[in-house]
Amino acid sequence: MNPSSDLVLFHNPHSRAAMTRALLEELGVDYELRVIDFRKDEQLAPEYLVINPMGKVPAIRHKGTLVTETVAIYIYLADVFRQADLAPALDDPQRGTYVRWLVFYAACFEPAVGDRAMKREPAPRAQSPYADFDTTINAITSALQPGPWLLGERFSAADVLWGNALRWLTGFGMVEATPVIADYVARVMARPAEQRAIKADEALAAGMGLTG
Repeated sequence: MNPSSDLVLFHNPHSRAAMTRALLEELGVDYELRVIDFRKDEQLAPEYLVINPMGKVPAIRHKGTLVTETVAIYIYLADVFRQADLAPALDDPQRGTYVRWLVFYAACFEPAVGDRAMKREPAPRAQSPYADFDTTINAITSALQPGPWLLGERFSAADVLWGNALRWLTGFGMVEATPVIADYVARVMARPAEQRAIKADEALAAGMGLTG
């Protein structure tokens, strides 16, 4: 981290912002951390609502440009910091698959998991963004099955996103840790950048007096 960096991450260690911190570590770029304390409702403070009117983290500010929403942040960062080679170029044949699975996370997977966690029935098939939970899980599992990564032999920002999301969700029992999913999460988490991000957030949480 660099307190004078052009890149700022608005962050809480017990939030989806941890997924963005993992990506920043994979990219190997300097960034400044601005911690948002939920216990003090700092995410709802007027100065933060200017950054993200939804009162959510993560958000980033890069050279004056604000970006919110995890998937948008992933697409932006991986494209801006191309030296890390975590995003296929626009004319790369794998670009479509890469973008597909990034967007699938926000458009289908999160709504499916959210409805299941809240014990809400999905909307009728013709109106549901994700069909049903099993169809959604089967889709991502099928994409992971060939391995080792979503783009085959090529590791990308999509794997950072899915590896971290599935780690969190299987840890809380919200998604079953099938062999395909568990092995994939283990591969992602074995990466040095992931370990740096995890340890940094564990230390930050401890310093904030957060538990669990």
